[in-house]
Amino acid sequence: MAARQAAAWCYRGGSISAEPRINDRIRVPEVRLVGPSGEQVGIVPLAKALELAQEYDLDLVEVAANARPPVCKLMDYGKFKYESAMKAREARKNQAHTVIKEMKLRPKIDPHDYDTKKGHVVRFLKQGDKVKITIMFRGREQSRPELGYRLLQRLAEDVQDLGFVESNPKQDGRNMIMVLGPHKKKTEAMAEAREAQAARKAERSGAAPADAAEEPAEA
Repeated sequence: MAARQAAAWCYRGGSISAEPRINDRIRVPEVRLVGPSGEQVGIVPLAKALELAQEYDLDLVEVAANARPPVCKLMDYGKFKYESAMKAREARKNQAHTVIKEMKLRPKIDPHDYDTKKGHVVRFLKQGDKVKITIMFRGREQSRPELGYRLLQRLAEDVQDLGFVESNPKQDGRNMIMVLGPHKKKTEAMAEAREAQAARKAERSGAAPADAAEEPAEA
């Protein structure tokens, strides 16, 4: 009953805690008891619930303090806290944060540079990120905004399978800006990336035995 003793120690001094009351910290005459497997035991005196907890070598945990009577469940509280912490950690690990990448182009960009820039935009969209495209005008180019507009329109069409125009082109001082959004959600892109990485790893690990099997036996 290490979890029971640790929880009792944590509650000494009457400090406020967000954790539920367990075992001897529960101060009600009766509780609605839920068994270890989720079965409904019913309303029982607190003393009986604590007795059952000792018999099962589990903790009596108050899971719905505002109910009348409060709902308590028999569980291994230490194990429950550990598993909850691991789930929260995994959720934070897989949490998708929307990232806005930025790509800058000149209105008279040459074909090779355009293909390079487009390749970066494709990669960002595949990763589930938004892309802010900025056309930078210099000198007399500022009198030809249609050049920037056509370039942005061309780029949007080239990547339409991966993304869509989230914010239409608009002039911002010497620049023209457009925002592309990915068709895939960030979570989907992350999941696909993990699957592809696992597949590559499996392929590499299986390549050596396969190659060895093809070698002819020595006479």
